Amino acid sequence: MNILVLGDVVGPSGRAVLKNKLPKIIKDKEINFTIVNGENADDSGVGITQENMNSFLEIGVDVVTTGNHVWDQKETTEFIKKEPRLLRPYNLPEGSPGKGIGVFFTKDKKFKIGVINLMGNIFMKKCDDIFEASLLVQNNIKLKNDADFIIVDIHGEITSEKMALGHFFDGKVTGVIGTHTHVPTSDGHILKKGTAYQTDLGMCGDYDSVIGMNKDNSLMRFLKNENAKKHFPALGEGTISGLIIKADDKTGLAKNVESIILGGSLQEKV
Repeated sequence: MNILVLGDVVGPSGRAVLKNKLPKIIKDKEINFTIVNGENADDSGVGITQENMNSFLEIGVDVVTTGNHVWDQKETTEFIKKEPRLLRPYNLPEGSPGKGIGVFFTKDKKFKIGVINLMGNIFMKKCDDIFEASLLVQNNIKLKNDADFIIVDIHGEITSEKMALGHFFDGKVTGVIGTHTHVPTSDGHILKKGTAYQTDLGMCGDYDSVIGMNKDNSLMRFLKNENAKKHFPALGEGTISGLIIKADDKTGLAKNVESIILGGSLQEKV
């Protein structure tokens, strides 16, 4: 089983690089299931629209996760109720629309993939305790009983929080990957009990920027220049950034991980 997990898709640049490169990656790397974090996919760089969601599905994405920007486009609160392949953080306050966990078939219907979307507590929008939520999901969805493979997206700011959660899930899921910071870490590896882990996948977008936003405007904001505008995405050539997890069909645990960085400003890893 080859599972591709991609970092936050930021604005038009991120969507364009996915459209141009993802289908070939899926073919060349024999990817069976693809997950992307889409919470920055809108033209504004925050939120996701149904049009954005549809564009991901058309190019081979199977499930889209989100994070703190999930509700930044008003329409999302409605269409997420009808689109099970779009997840919001599981530990959002009770009564939030949509779901934070799902089990999905691969396109050939041979395997079931569980996807869990969680959001960190430190320096993030208010949500329920992530460790208590993690314990709940561990009891609700079990590897090889409820799903053949399970991937956890932890959308969070703090490295230590993500690392601790990686160990908390070790041996219980196929992979724990971090999103949110828009900067890829080089620590992709397999934990002691067989779970793949990476602190942050980075972003799919223009790295000639300030975490995906226009660099000149961002500098003006830091310098308190009166001409600074609301953040908006950088529109240069985008980079795809993520991780391929090769997992054992029998155990559901990871056997190998491979970073993938393709296009744009960063040094490529393919």
